[in-house]
Parts: sequence; C-alpha cells; structure tokens
Amino acid sequence: MNEQLEQALDQIAEEKGISRNDLIGMIEASLAAAFRKDYGEKNQNIAVEFNPENMGTKVFDVKTVVETETEAAEDPQKLVDLDAAKKLKKSAKVGDEIKTDITPKTGTSYGRIAAQTAKQVIIQKLREAERNVQFSDFKSKERTLQNGVVQRVEGDTVLVDLGKSTGVLFPSEQIRGEKYGIGQRLKVLILHVEPATRGPKITLSRSHPDMVRKLFELEVPEIFNGSVEIKSVAREAGSRTKIAVIANQDGIDPIGSCVGQRGSRVQTVMAELGGEKIDIIEYSDDPVKFIANSLSPAKIINVQLDEENKEAKVGVLEDQLSLAIGKAGQNVRLAARLTGWKIDINGEKIGGEETATEESASAKASEDKQEEASEAPKEEAVAE
Repeated sequence: MNEQLEQALDQIAEEKGISRNDLIGMIEASLAAAFRKDYGEKNQNIAVEFNPENMGTKVFDVKTVVETETEAAEDPQKLVDLDAAKKLKKSAKVGDEIKTDITPKTGTSYGRIAAQTAKQVIIQKLREAERNVQFSDFKSKERTLQNGVVQRVEGDTVLVDLGKSTGVLFPSEQIRGEKYGIGQRLKVLILHVEPATRGPKITLSRSHPDMVRKLFELEVPEIFNGSVEIKSVAREAGSRTKIAVIANQDGIDPIGSCVGQRGSRVQTVMAELGGEKIDIIEYSDDPVKFIANSLSPAKIINVQLDEENKEAKVGVLEDQLSLAIGKAGQNVRLAARLTGWKIDINGEKIGGEETATEESASAKASEDKQEEASEAPKEEAVAE
C-alpha cells in the first residue's frame, strides 16, 4: 500500500473513529462522483472499486435485472430488463446485479471540476460518518452520568460541552434554584439522544430520579457490584428525595452502605445535588412494612390495605401526623410515588380511636413515578 495513503487512512480513522473500510468506501464514492462529472453518461449507475494496495481503480456501470422493459424504464439508470441483461451475461436472471466494466484507459485524468467534486463528496461523507459515530456513541450512554463544562447560557437554557458534542439542559431538567456559570464543571444525566442534521441532539438532566440512582452507583461500591440494589426512587429535585434499597447478600446493611462512614457517601451525593435532602429507607416485599418505612421519619401505628384499589390507610399518633404528612404534604407525596400506593394518613389516640385532628392527607402515586417525577400527586386537607 502507498505509504502516504496508509498514514493518512490511519490518522483519519483514529481522529474520526471511522473504520478503514468505511474510509475506502468514501474514496470510492468520491471517485465515482468525479468520473460521473467528466465521463459519465445519463443512464449510467457508476460504481468504483479502489485497490489501496496498488492505488488502482476500476469503474463499473451497475444495473439490477428486472423482468420487463417496462419495469426497467421506471429507472433506466439502475435497472435493466432481462433480455438486455442476457446480452451482457448469458446466465443473468431477475434480481441479479450486472456490472459492466467501463474503466477509462490508462493515463486518463480528471479535470479540475471533477477533482473538486470528489473532494466535496469525501468531505461530506466524512462529516456524515462522524455524526453517525457520535450518535451511536452517545446513544449507548443514555441514562448514564457524564462530566461536562457549561459552555453557554441562553436565557434559562444551558449548553454543556461533553467533549465530542454539546448537550442541552432545558429549564424543566434543571434543579430548582441551581445557578450555572460559564466554565462550571458539573455532572449531568444523558436523558435521551436523537439524530439531527448537525450531529446528535442530546438532552441532559439534573432533575431526573435516575440522576440520584447513578450518583449512588458511583459512590457506593455495593450498589455498583449488585450486592445492594436501589428498588425505587421518588424525587422532588432541589428539595428532597427518597430511595428504597435492599441487600442481595446476607450480612450487608443496605442503608449503612449508602450512608457510609459518618455519612460520607450520602453527603457526597447531597453536595453534588446542591444540598438536596435524601431519605434512605429499606425496601420490603411486604407492602405494609414498605409503606411504613417510606413514611420515615414518622412512626407508624398501623397500615390497612385495600389491594383492589391499591390504597393504604395509615394510622399515626397525633403528634406524628404533621411529620408523616411533611411540609406541604411532601413526605406523604414522595412515599406514595416510592411505593406506588395511594396513602391516606389519619391521626389516632393511643387507644386506637381516630382523633378529631384538624387535617388528614392523601397522596396518589403518579402512573410513571420514575419518568414524571415533576408531576405532583393529588393532595388534600380535610377538617373533621
């Protein structure tokens, strides 16, 4: 192979992340465009085979065989009828590809315009291939954390440099009250990636529940290796999050693993989220126990389930009622999302009778508690 060509192919392949075969395909497409410009005819479908070993090229007119002349007339550049094909190749049959060698004589050269056309084609093909590589790369990273640098702030929208591309952090995906400055480094969740004409369209998030999940995977080795599992997450970004965890191995404390020594692990996650409070509770297959745990730090007296309607009536002591409900109903709202149950809380006396409390609360889980965490469930206060 020509040494200079080999070095150029290796360099481009490494820089653009494109395979050598794809690069050779681009060279063939550019040579086909050049030939078509200078020597091609109207009904020719030009294809070029390029041999990088000896820098040789062969040019073909490629046609697909169809049954009748009428069918071939629909696209004479790419189709040929069976009778005409048999004149070129006796064994031709419908569906075959007929390649007619039209390679120009040795010494034939391309004009300036043809050469410019070839250059434009290969540049365009390189850009398309680079965009496809970027799209595939970022598509495989959906719902993962990436480090980025704030590149630009346009109104409430933040553009984040991810290295090979730029992602967009829309206001709806930002943590409430968080401010972003140009050059600021931050972790973002790649929410979803879509193909676009100028490269992949990458939507980022810092408010999605999976942001918390992925941060704990980074900070807690037990979660990363699977010995502790996060079963569900309920989040109101910038304010409070509840996560339910369970140990998949005996002898492991799932809550202690997430909290870390002197709270080091959970504090690292909280710091990344701007001080957002995080409640870590133990998951249970028993819905009564799980619902009771989810209303932490309130102490629960009893839980009555209506499995048909997936509703739970929870009794708490009078002095625990406001704690169970939380500020503006936040605690019971997050508990409902976390468990997937509608939760009604009532204050009770020590003897078990319901007290004449001034307020009770109910919250219903969102139909998709992970994806639509920003939609607050129904909440009510009733004077008795």
